[in-house]
Amino acid sequence: MANVDVVNLNGEKVGSVELADQLFGADQVNEALLWEAVKHYRASLRQGTHKTKSRSEVAGSGKKLWKQKGTGRARIGSVRSAIWRHGHTVHGPKPRSYDYPFPQKKLLGALRAALASKLADGKLMIVDSFEIKEAKSKLYRAALDKLEAKRTVLLVENGKTLTESLILGARNLRGVELVLNNEVHPYDLLRYERAIFSKAAIEQLAEVLGKSVSKRKLAAQTEAA
Repeated sequence: MANVDVVNLNGEKVGSVELADQLFGADQVNEALLWEAVKHYRASLRQGTHKTKSRSEVAGSGKKLWKQKGTGRARIGSVRSAIWRHGHTVHGPKPRSYDYPFPQKKLLGALRAALASKLADGKLMIVDSFEIKEAKSKLYRAALDKLEAKRTVLLVENGKTLTESLILGARNLRGVELVLNNEVHPYDLLRYERAIFSKAAIEQLAEVLGKSVSKRKLAAQTEAA
């Protein structure tokens, strides 16, 4: 078990949380799995709106420009031919989706790897609460500075403890993103320099990841039997 300090928004230690090594241990960092998860996430973000015009869509007459034989020139059927200027594009790109299925087991495995990597690098922090009396960005900016999170920061909160003051206070901060613990993606953890979890968020996330590990072990034992 790894003991991680729990601090308040002033940077003062107020407790600790035990994180299981089978979820957050350094041996859980699978770089190949992280690469797959990031590739899938970025593929799903692509709009896929690229398009070139086919022969039927290019402007121009379909009339044969000159007769087939007898002119001494190369035969041509239409001014819209692909070998002519302003002609159509052969086998050009068409609108499509770049998204593809990605197993949930692999996604959860990549999430464990990303969390383990952040913890090993000392870039994962846990706070008891994000609650501040006034919903002002400058107060949250001051709190992040006290936590030595001065560059890019990912704030992860539990849906049950999410407050309007946190939403309003964090949305205008440059380099800061707020997500729920059931929506956090490995790409988010790798994209931002620091990840700050509320105690409720990390505990619930650890419980979900622990259940997935237990199911995987049970399935492996069943297959072996």
